[in-house]
Amino acid sequence: MKKVVTIGEIVVEIMATTIGDGFLEPISLMGPFPSGAPAIFIDQVARMGQPCGIVSFVGDDDFGRTNLNRLRQDGVDCSAIGVDPDRPTGSAFVRYRDDGSRDFVFNIRHSACASIAITAEAKALLAEADHLHVMGSSLGSGGTVTAIRESISTIKQRGGTVSFDPNIRKEMLGLSGMREALEYVFSETDLFLPSGDELYLFCNAATEKDALLQILSCGVTAVVIKRGAAGSSFFDAEGYVSMSGFEAEEVDPTGAGDCFGGALVTCWLRGMAPRDALAIANAAGALAVGKRGPMEGAATWDEIEQFLLTRQGSQ
Repeated sequence: MKKVVTIGEIVVEIMATTIGDGFLEPISLMGPFPSGAPAIFIDQVARMGQPCGIVSFVGDDDFGRTNLNRLRQDGVDCSAIGVDPDRPTGSAFVRYRDDGSRDFVFNIRHSACASIAITAEAKALLAEADHLHVMGSSLGSGGTVTAIRESISTIKQRGGTVSFDPNIRKEMLGLSGMREALEYVFSETDLFLPSGDELYLFCNAATEKDALLQILSCGVTAVVIKRGAAGSSFFDAEGYVSMSGFEAEEVDPTGAGDCFGGALVTCWLRGMAPRDALAIANAAGALAVGKRGPMEGAATWDEIEQFLLTRQGSQ
């Protein structure tokens, strides 16, 4: 099977146990939970039995060890995760508001993630890779952007493929070099995984159909639109397929899109029919929201199949 590699942040998430407006007073917290969009994505890939690894850095601390233990346990190749003795593992504190929006306090830019680079260990991992997955959230660091550029070149020269999930907050679009980095990754993308208005990031179109046509004309092989609880859609030169989502009790939505992406990329690399791939990815997303913690809901292939069996006839 093809080996998937991603590059980017590994963090812990610590969440408030109560709903409210930010972190302006002492409150009860729970965690740490292993997290980071690329780490959640690659953990889902590993849980489905696909060979995979991640290039990243953690601190020499318990937060880093928590992540390493979890990723190794689930089958991720962690040989290219370095340990920075001088910087702490990245962190994200999150609190939900009444309307479902979230307040974050991040320490990523000044954490061990800032050390990400193509080390000897990363070169060895990339030498085995057939596919690179890029998260837009990882493009805020110059060192990570350089590593991603080098990796895309390496993998593309060998005939490998690239998937791209913009996964970017509006606040990040104004960062120096961000637009240039996004456009470079998009120009090398084979499988594009936008959510909402991210579909229009790289085109000038008034409708979804026009946007999809423009994106395919840029060299992208396939587009998968993530629609959250509403489901997802697959579009390529052969046509368009949509699948509604599955009903699920939402405990914690963080990480659901990353689990969806991990399952979808796995199915795509295995050559599955679009309708089957969407059903499996939708199921992975639904399972992900059912557990508290961004990586806790990543499901195995057997768990996804069992979920689908119990939902037959619901779509």
